[in-house]
Amino acid sequence: MQIPTEVPKPDSNTPVNLSNIWEVIIYIVIPVVLIVVYFWLRKKRRSTSEPNEAQDE
Repeated sequence: MQIPTEVPKPDSNTPVNLSNIWEVIIYIVIPVVLIVVYFWLRKKRRSTSEPNEAQDE
C-alpha cells in the first residue's frame, strides 16, 4: 500500500499533552473563551435591538 509522504500518518499522531501549558491554552482555553465571547456578543446584540422594536409598535 502506498501512502504519500506529505500526508500525516495515523501512527505519527500523538494525543494532546495536558501537562504542557501551551497545549492546554491552545486546545482548551482559547476555544472556551471564543465560545463565551460569541454568546456574550450575541446576547448583547439582541438586548440592544429589542428596545428599538418595542418603540416601533
